[in-house]
Amino acid sequence: MLMPKRVKYRKQFRGRMQGKAQRGNTVDFGDIGLQSLEPAWITSRQIESARRTVVRYLKRRGKVYIRIFPDKPVTKRAAESRMGKGKGSVDHWVCVVKPGRVMFEIGGVDQETAKEALRLASYKLPVRCKIVPRIDPISGQGVV
Repeated sequence: MLMPKRVKYRKQFRGRMQGKAQRGNTVDFGDIGLQSLEPAWITSRQIESARRTVVRYLKRRGKVYIRIFPDKPVTKRAAESRMGKGKGSVDHWVCVVKPGRVMFEIGGVDQETAKEALRLASYKLPVRCKIVPRIDPISGQGVV
């Protein structure tokens, strides 16, 4: 599972998921990407599950870029514990994803294969997604 090697503070506030993604909203590394349409917390297990699906479908061809990383700790109290006594211990790690964020990218394979791999990966994620091509900055047209 993905998680940070070390963090400055062990526990975080829950925070808010307002607005659209300001960064990471274009396909920069691969030829085609999987973009989120909804805000959500995506766990390290969900990221790993989607990654495995893509890699298995591509059969070791091409390259997969993971553009999100779970760096937010989520705490959980022990089962059947009474109220109070402080915040629970860290249970798992999540990545805060806002609408417009490109989560996965694929390069080095034909477009149909990449689209199908990303479609299968989108089923593993808790958000609605769309598949977006890389945009040429000069012409504004899709490269793929």
